[in-house]
Amino acid sequence: MNKKQDLTSEQKHILHKEGTEAAGSSSLNNEKREGSYYCVGCGTKLFDSKTKYESGSGWPSFFESLPDVFETKTDHHLTSIYGQTIVEYHCKKCGGHHGHIFDDGPQPTGKRYCNNGICLLFTAKV
Repeated sequence: MNKKQDLTSEQKHILHKEGTEAAGSSSLNNEKREGSYYCVGCGTKLFDSKTKYESGSGWPSFFESLPDVFETKTDHHLTSIYGQTIVEYHCKKCGGHHGHIFDDGPQPTGKRYCNNGICLLFTAKV
């Protein structure tokens, strides 16, 4: 897996400065193969392809992460803009920012992990 020195400037900005890639810019939006998604910053496995779905948001979306891989906090900037609490999530191992969690996802969780695709590495199941 990539190490921090291998990250692009955009990946560094998103992971370490809590940036956001442009909607619709990730090739992972159209990824339909079975496999796993990993943190580009440290290689931690974050999502299983079984939990990915098309949310229409423009970012790769998942209704569930693997257990105990993320820490969360309130995004005070977006909360002030939208007038509701917006939760962001970070890789527990490296602290890299991945995206935001919304309560408009499908069952069984009702959650939408809206992830910056540039912060994920996809490995197809063989």
